[in-house]
Amino acid sequence: MVEIVPGVSRTFNEFLLLPNRTTAECTPDQVHLGTSLVRHAVGAPSSIRLSVPFTSAIMQAVSSPGLAVALARSGGLSFLHHNQSVEDQADAVRFVKNFKAGFVVSDTTVRPTDALRHLVGLMKATGHNTAAVTEDGSPHGRFVGLVTDRDFHPDRHDLGLAVGDRMRPVDALTCGKEGITLSEANTTLWEERLDCLPVVDGTGHLQHLVFRSDYAEHKQFPGAVVDAAKRFRVGAGVNTHDYRDRVPALVAAGADVLCLDSSDGYSDWQAEALRWVKREFPEVPIGGGNVVDGGAFEFLADAGADFVKVGIGGGSICITRDQKGIGRGQASAVLDVAQARAAYAQRTGEYVPICSDGGLLHDYHMALALAMGADFVMMGRYFARFDQSPGKKVRIGGSVFKEYWGEGSSRARNWQRYDQGEDTLHFEEGVDGYVPYVGDLGDALALTVAKIKATMASCGAATVPAFQSTARVTLVSEQSYQENAAAVAIRESTDTTLD
Repeated sequence: MVEIVPGVSRTFNEFLLLPNRTTAECTPDQVHLGTSLVRHAVGAPSSIRLSVPFTSAIMQAVSSPGLAVALARSGGLSFLHHNQSVEDQADAVRFVKNFKAGFVVSDTTVRPTDALRHLVGLMKATGHNTAAVTEDGSPHGRFVGLVTDRDFHPDRHDLGLAVGDRMRPVDALTCGKEGITLSEANTTLWEERLDCLPVVDGTGHLQHLVFRSDYAEHKQFPGAVVDAAKRFRVGAGVNTHDYRDRVPALVAAGADVLCLDSSDGYSDWQAEALRWVKREFPEVPIGGGNVVDGGAFEFLADAGADFVKVGIGGGSICITRDQKGIGRGQASAVLDVAQARAAYAQRTGEYVPICSDGGLLHDYHMALALAMGADFVMMGRYFARFDQSPGKKVRIGGSVFKEYWGEGSSRARNWQRYDQGEDTLHFEEGVDGYVPYVGDLGDALALTVAKIKATMASCGAATVPAFQSTARVTLVSEQSYQENAAAVAIRESTDTTLD
């Protein structure tokens, strides 16, 4: 006989948080959203922590290297997708790791013999107005000078001239030596009134550029997620098919954390992959999933998962429930897995964070996920809306949208994630569509953070663990929804008041 699991499969939309006493010290500016990313001993800190509990989905339409940099700068972390060649994914990881916070690897680099015309085209392509000049034109070639858009003008100077004719040579520049700290570099920038400080090694080869314009950014994003060398952290998705080839390349490229990516992670193949990674690369954390119940969580945690992703079928772009009839309401799944996580910690002395992946339609849903036990959330649609996502902007009916497609769609053809037998995708488990374009990630994420902090303050919690231990939720009826849904005509700016 089929087992009928007791209880109703519920979504976040069916719950509201009850306010708790807010003390004088528990104000939004005193709320901290720092959270553990990977397994740690109970009572000890996690080796990798996020400043904000947000990660971007392992999707082609979401986690580009540019978005990974922007999200790490804002305190979260991206997992670069694996639906590409091993070499391309490793290059994407290296791209992010080269963005050492404050220390930039030049992507606008020319040779002294290159024509100014070439430099103009390169500046237009990268959007940068400062170019490093090296003997071979490579980012780490022997440094010979700098050239900016203030050193020449396309209408005044012959664009056939060599860059060397207009650049400022290295002998006329102040340079930092490899090993200089960011604080020392910033001091040099300000004391010597520089816009850019090249950093070179002992043989005169360019290593990084430090820009005065980045100083305000560092102050604006004090919670950037970086490693011991001040490089942005980045994750990478892997699958259970080619992980023996993919994982070594990603580790060599500098990936800080890995995640097995599967629509259903409760499998012997995933357990085998976890055990292999923990045996071959014990220093590299790796997450598993996705699961929807406590038994599956315990299975992956015992296999070595350093965090577990929760959620099947709840994503806005996912149609797994329609196609295969499997899944669970996201709220019920998180609550069940959180209970199993607590029991696991008591049994083993190790805390394995859980990630709520999918089912987050509104910002307050993120707060509910945290309150119900998630340590962090993973989102696709949310991040696909931003400038930094790889989808193209399109105009539809006067509004601007960004392309967004699921990994189970025919466009992605990610058969490794949706194992349907044989090396192919027999039917779609995701769709191809659009999401409203929002703009810059940093601005929108700051608004979401402000909302969640305000919610936690109303619930009397100043930290994520406190929120999880004291939050109270209530089920919402249809009548409750209608209670505050009375129609109100929205004021237009051109309205006039009638006496």
